[in-house]
Amino acid sequence: MRIQKLEYRSQNTEVRSQLLTFFISIFLIILFSCNPNREAKLIKFTGEAQGTYYAVTYFDINGRNLQYEIDSLLEAFDLSVSIWVPNSIISKINRNDSSVVPDEYFSDIFNISKEVYEKSGGAFDPTVGPLVNAWGFGFTDRMKVDKKVIDSLLPFIGFSKVKLSNKKIIKDDPQIQFDFNAIAQGYSVDLAGKLLEERGITGYLIDIGGEVLAKGNKPNGDLWKVGIEKPKDNASYGEGLQAIVELKNKALATSGETDIEAYFIYSDDNGNIKTFFTKGFESILKEEY
Repeated sequence: MRIQKLEYRSQNTEVRSQLLTFFISIFLIILFSCNPNREAKLIKFTGEAQGTYYAVTYFDINGRNLQYEIDSLLEAFDLSVSIWVPNSIISKINRNDSSVVPDEYFSDIFNISKEVYEKSGGAFDPTVGPLVNAWGFGFTDRMKVDKKVIDSLLPFIGFSKVKLSNKKIIKDDPQIQFDFNAIAQGYSVDLAGKLLEERGITGYLIDIGGEVLAKGNKPNGDLWKVGIEKPKDNASYGEGLQAIVELKNKALATSGETDIEAYFIYSDDNGNIKTFFTKGFESILKEEY
C-alpha cells in the first residue's frame, strides 16, 4: 500500500513538473515576442528573374529569410509571362501552341495591358514583339532593319488584333507576338511586395530590373534611399550618382543603360545616314544631314 502511494506521489509530482515547464515556456514566448527592445534584423538577398536581376531588402524582427518563397513566386511568374523562358505560357502562345491555357498571371496582365493600350491611344502596345526582335532588343538577333522591314512588320502590330476569350488567345494573324516586358517587372514587384506584407514585413525595398517599390521606413525611422546612376557613356557600375531619391510607400521605374543606345544608325544605298527610333507601335524614320 505504501509503495502504491509513493508511486502515485511520484507520478503526480512529474505531471506537476511538466505542467510548470509548459506554462513557463508559454510565458517566456509571450514575454519575448512582446519585448519592445527586440531589434529587427536586416535581410538582403539577390537573384535572377525575367532575364534580369532582382534585389530584396527588408527588416524582420524574427530574422526570417524569405528568399525561397520569393524565388518560387518569381519562377512561377516567369513560367507565365517571361519571353526569356522557352516553355513559358507567353512563349507557347507566341509559337501558336493551341493547347496552352493562359493562367491567372497572363490573363490579368493581358487585361491590364488592354486597358492601358486603349487609354493611351495605342502608345502602349505589348504586341510590339516582332519590332522588338527586329531591333535586337528581344530574344532574337538584330535584323538588317530598313523602312521596308518595318513596313512589313507593322501589320502584325496592334493590341486591337488580339483578344482573350474563354481562356484562349485569339489572334487576327498567327505572326502576332506578345512582349509584356514593359509591364511584367512592375507587376512582379507588386507580387513580391504583397508576399512580404502577408508575412508581416512592413518595411522593405524591392528592385527587379530597375523597377523599385519601397514600403514603410527603416527601424530607425529613415526613409529608403535609391541612387540613380549618371547617364555617362562607358561608365563603370557605381561610378557616380546623378541623384539620390528618398521613397516611402512609393514606386520608382528606371529604364535604359548608359552603354546601349536606344536607336540604330545606318547608311542606306544612297549613302544617306538615317536613324530609326521606336514610338508606340510605329517606327519613325529620321533623316540626319
